[in-house]
Amino acid sequence: MSDHPDDEEGSGPRPLHRRGRAIGLVALGGLAGAPARYAIAQALPAPSRDFPTATFITNVSGALILGVLLEALARAGPDEGRRQSVRLLAGTGFCGAYTTYSTLALDTDQLFRAGRVGVALVYALATVVLGLVATGFGVALSARFRLAPDARPIAPLADDPDLLDTLAERRRPPGAAEEGQKE
Repeated sequence: MSDHPDDEEGSGPRPLHRRGRAIGLVALGGLAGAPARYAIAQALPAPSRDFPTATFITNVSGALILGVLLEALARAGPDEGRRQSVRLLAGTGFCGAYTTYSTLALDTDQLFRAGRVGVALVYALATVVLGLVATGFGVALSARFRLAPDARPIAPLADDPDLLDTLAERRRPPGAAEEGQKE
């Protein structure tokens, strides 16, 4: 399998998930993420019958890491080249192996089956809600401290009513006239 983005028939770019280099970066990140999750599970006391603490901490901290990472990468520029490699390695690979939402589902099911319905509901909802909060906090941290080396502000649409026109102008090839204008 070639790492070249074009397939053998020359029918266009090969999807990212079918490129050897991309697959390798995700795998390499996963080789670090899974042991990190295991280390957290080993460092914490044995799970109580009431709450799967290690899985909860791992999932919420992984959401925070992903928020920081993706915001920094978005501020640094388009998802290509080195930024895309970092996203695949650290975001998809490391965070994908580090977080464990399948274990969240399994733990929740086991709590339900053990008759611990209240704990199961609190655990599942707290993981999802606090994961969203942690992601938002990570985005805010990254934006506040401009964690990307060449960070540029990302203006929300509400703050810049001309943003869509500005973006359209940037995408227009040099020398192309606006719609409705004569050249």
